[in-house]
Amino acid sequence: MRKCMISGFADEASKDFLTQVETVKKLGMEYLCLRALDGRSIADYTEAEAVNYIKPKLDEYGLKVSSIGSPIGKVPVNDEEAFEKQLVQLEELCKIANVVGARYIRLFSFYMPKDEDPAPYFDTVVAKMRRFVEICDRYGVIAMHENEKGIYGDTGARCLELYKAFEGTTMAAAYDFANYVQCDEDPVECYELVKDYIAYVHVKDARKSDHRNVLCATGDGQIPKILADLKARGYDGFLTMEPHLRTFESLKNLEATVAETLVQDAYEDGVSAYTAQYNALCAVLDSIGVN
Repeated sequence: MRKCMISGFADEASKDFLTQVETVKKLGMEYLCLRALDGRSIADYTEAEAVNYIKPKLDEYGLKVSSIGSPIGKVPVNDEEAFEKQLVQLEELCKIANVVGARYIRLFSFYMPKDEDPAPYFDTVVAKMRRFVEICDRYGVIAMHENEKGIYGDTGARCLELYKAFEGTTMAAAYDFANYVQCDEDPVECYELVKDYIAYVHVKDARKSDHRNVLCATGDGQIPKILADLKARGYDGFLTMEPHLRTFESLKNLEATVAETLVQDAYEDGVSAYTAQYNALCAVLDSIGVN
């Protein structure tokens, strides 16, 4: 685990792609995660745009891409039209990942019907996610599932169930501290359940009392404790900042719940919030002896 492996969803610094790369470069980071550029989701870009616009800008600033922060799997489990559309989008996203040199694509395990037990949807979820993994495999990209609020894999137990179903495949886990907190799960207990499958980490913290996102290591995500254990286990993957410290352009499209209740605008702008999260994460890494 090294500081050069810190990445982040740079659209939280600014919707403007130029400001994103400038911010990342100024902080001394080498990587960023592509989720939205110039107000457009990465899922709405084409391979040609990646070749002609995204990759040249990254090269100009000497930056690399840790992952593609896709919205794939963030549709209702029974919405077949949306699923078919996402299969097409994922194909293009894999091409984009190859262009920018990203090894990972983040995806989800579908929104569950409100007030229904998710258990009966397990087989459907697995079957659809296998389609996603098959596409990623064709392009040599690793599909990584993020524990997100309201999807099948939002609890530690259901995430473990999914990861066991995909043992022997390339699918891996993207661990998110805050999302477990906001699902009223214990992040340490969830970590213990899924730690053997973790290939990627999203650094986002939240308070248990009101589910609001807060600065790294000031909430109930147990970030220092879990990162220390990851260090002891030899983790050498990415720590990708996803601060959610103020409202940003694409947040309404990322959360199933009312976005404004999940963030606090405690910073002047996205760049200052992004910088604060970076400094807080560096302080945690210093405290656990990562340099």
